[in-house]
Amino acid sequence: MQQGLSVSYFWSKDFLLSKKMLWAFFISNLLGTIYGYEWYWAQMVDTIANYPAWYVYFVPDSPTASLFFTLSIGFLLMDRSLEQQPSKLYRAIRGFVEAFALITSFKYGIWAVTMIWAGAWQGVPVGWDGWMLTASHLAMAVEALLFVRWYRYRLTAIILVAIWTFWNDFMDYERGVFPRLPDVLVDNYLNNIEWFTVGLSVTGILIAIVCLLTRKKRST
Repeated sequence: MQQGLSVSYFWSKDFLLSKKMLWAFFISNLLGTIYGYEWYWAQMVDTIANYPAWYVYFVPDSPTASLFFTLSIGFLLMDRSLEQQPSKLYRAIRGFVEAFALITSFKYGIWAVTMIWAGAWQGVPVGWDGWMLTASHLAMAVEALLFVRWYRYRLTAIILVAIWTFWNDFMDYERGVFPRLPDVLVDNYLNNIEWFTVGLSVTGILIAIVCLLTRKKRST
């Protein structure tokens, strides 16, 4: 029994919302975001050179997700220093950031791991970087689900993020700016990948809605 209580502590409010843990999540995700934009840099440069420049905003999917998760942790850190009720604008921005962090971190965390191992199934070497990306992207999905308990987004934020998410899918697969994949996946499975990606968008949005409804039920 004592062992169970000890394990449960590691996803408790006292542990996850402690100042040290929040800063650990903030710094690690910020560093991961920087690495992610660096990883996408060549594709971003190529996109600007060959497509309308605004297409570039839809290229770095995972680092943008981790950027918004980093910002969501920043809001949790700010909770400690707020001395008065935040403004409606603050709450609206925070809600959008949190909904974006949840939906896209879950989506691209699962997506990236699936693509890595789908490539491995087709004979693409995984390597140390594949293992590192697997661990980091699984962490993206898990940490978003861990912190959703303390998110304050509303339905409007979910709708706005849903519009972005589906438009991003359109840009990726109808305009060709999806993350670079092994040739064997692009040549043989791109249509399946497109529908899988859309399915993850739907799943992430549904998770956000269910969590919102659960929060409202608990508050009544």
